[in-house]
Order: sequence, then structure tokens, then C-alpha cells
Amino acid sequence: MLMSLTVAAGIAVTAMSAQAANEKLKIGFVGVTSGPAAAWGTSNVRSMQTRAAWINEIGGVKIGSKTYDIEIVTFDDQKDPKRAIAGMEKMAQEGIHYVVGPNVDDGAAAVRPVAEQKDIIYFPYAFPKSLYSPPASNAVLGMIANYQSGPAIYKYLRDNKGVKNVAFVAANESDPLSQRDGGVAAAKALNLNVVSSNVTYQVDTTDFTPVLTPVLRKRPDLLVLSGVAPANAPQLIRSARELGYQGLISTETAQDATVLREGAGDLANGFISVGGASTPKIASDTMKEFVSRYTKMFGEYNDESNTKVYALEYIIETMKANPASINNVAEFKKTMDTFSAPNIYMKGDSKLKYVGTTSFGQKRQVFVPMVVNEYQNGKFETLFIAEVD
Repeated sequence: MLMSLTVAAGIAVTAMSAQAANEKLKIGFVGVTSGPAAAWGTSNVRSMQTRAAWINEIGGVKIGSKTYDIEIVTFDDQKDPKRAIAGMEKMAQEGIHYVVGPNVDDGAAAVRPVAEQKDIIYFPYAFPKSLYSPPASNAVLGMIANYQSGPAIYKYLRDNKGVKNVAFVAANESDPLSQRDGGVAAAKALNLNVVSSNVTYQVDTTDFTPVLTPVLRKRPDLLVLSGVAPANAPQLIRSARELGYQGLISTETAQDATVLREGAGDLANGFISVGGASTPKIASDTMKEFVSRYTKMFGEYNDESNTKVYALEYIIETMKANPASINNVAEFKKTMDTFSAPNIYMKGDSKLKYVGTTSFGQKRQVFVPMVVNEYQNGKFETLFIAEVD
């Protein structure tokens, strides 16, 4: 009899535990986590994993009447559009409706048909306006675009550093070439003199001296490394400095301070790039704890994760605002137009909201501060902060 009671009690406890267990909410990632651009996607994945672990640790997230643990499902597309398509199809097969990534233009464009056919909202870190403008509606830009940051950077350097002559160098790929063309247009609109814009290089280049020599002969005040991958940036910077170039160097892509330090050392001092969407001045206690948790999980931190932390937060908070959107992306889209929630990562009364009306004609971009950094002595320092609508 005692044994029967014990067994019955055990069954009851098991049943209660099963009943109490949270449901799983899967959020996907499809992007690059290997190769020269690995830092971009790795920052995404680690940000998502850090935040998901944190949410799960405190009991999950309540959406409507149910509480969920967050599970991050990842796929390395290796910066290959075909693999990006395969990754998005995998997400669809697993019933995932919300995906972060891809990280480059080709991949983000390649997955659009799958996302639209399979009812997937995805948050790319890619810049083509066609992804976010009608009739497209499933992609949400997860960061500041080059055509938003470029003009702000060039204007700041023109007004504060006396820049007049600008040169552009880009990898011979659609992503950086598109960013170069946007940068050239922005520079000309600011009445800057574009002295060189047709020099390109292959992404596997190891000796950049022949690439940069004809550009530097044009004597630019500012050398723009359009769309430069984190692994190539220190090589280009080192080559330019060793060739005697003393002017400014910038890019509109986010970079990794550790990679710059290891690849270029003090030669990278003064390098300007778009940074993560936070600075010590505006970071909330929640952002500081996020950085601490991320660093503890992975042994290092990437400043770009100050931006990458936002995508998962936007997905979850939009679902909380409209629980029907968990399995219905049409409901998610409908909610985006009026969505607002507290921004837990910034001090003050900043709000999470969707923006992009000026650039895309509809709200298909997450609001994050535009933080522009200058690399100095192994770390990024804030140069200025701006916003987009």
C-alpha cells in the first residue's frame, strides 16, 4: 500500500511538472557565422542566445494566456545565398515564423520568396530598399542602413574635420558595391569631391598595396571602405597607413574592436564606423546586465551586439502586444504600425517602435539609435549619436 501511494505521488508530481512546463517558442537565425564576415552573424546569434537564456532563467515570457521558453534555432549560411535559402526552408519546416538575418544583401534578397510563401517575418542586416518597400512586406531592417548613416558621417566629417575630397574602395561583390554607390551619391549631395570610386578588390585579397596605391595618389581627405567585412578592414587600414596615408578612414558597416586590435593595432586609431546602438551615456542597467551576461557566456563582447540585441526583443514585444501574431504574420504586420513598448536598453523614456517611413514608405525598420564610433587604443569611443525616422 505504501509503495502504491509512493508511486501515485510520483506520478502526480510528474504530471504537475509536465503541466507547469512552459511551451517552447522557436525563433530562427539564418546568417553568416563563418568566413571573413563571421563577426556579423556571430554577434546576432550570441545576442539572441544571451537574451533567450536570460528570459528562460526568470521563468519565460508571457504572451497572451501562455508562458513560453525561448529556443533559438540557428543556421550558418556561410554568406552563400543558396545556403540562405536552404536555411529559411529549414525554418519553415520547423514551423518557425520569425527569423533574424541574413546579414548581407544577396542572402536577404534570395530568401524573400521563401519568406513570403511560408509566412515568415525576417529581420535582415542588409540594405536594399526593395526588401522593405511595397510590395515587399515580410522583411524588417534590423539596423541603420548605409544610406542613413553615410550622409550623417560625411556631413559630420565635412563640418568638424574639414573633409573635402573623398575616395571609395569596395570589394567586388554586390553588397559593398551597392553601399559604395550609395556613399558616392551621398558625398556628392553634400558637395564633397569624389576623387576615386572605381577601385575594387576580391574578398580573398591578402596584399592590398596594389589596390590602394592608385587611390591614395588622388590624395583623399577621407578613405571610405564601403561594406568592408570585419576581417578585411584591418588589412586595408594597415596597408593604407604603411603606404603613408594620414587622412581619415571610415565605413558604414559595423566592426569588431578585437579584430581591429589584432589585425592593425594602433594603426587602426581614428577608424570610424557605425557602432552598436548604445553608449555608456545612454545604456540602461538592463543593457549593462546584458553585456555582462553575454561576456560571461562567451568570454568576450562585440560592440555590434548593442544593436543585435534588439531584433529578438522587437519580435517578443510585438507578439506580447498582439498574441494572435505568434502563428499569424498578418497580425504581426498589422501591429507594427501602432506598436510601442518601453526600450529596456536605454535610459530615459525611449520607446521600441517601427520606423522607416521616410526610407521605405512603410514601417519596416526597428528603431535603434545611430551610434557612430571612432576606434582608439583597442576600443571604440562614441563620435556622435543620431536617429532615423
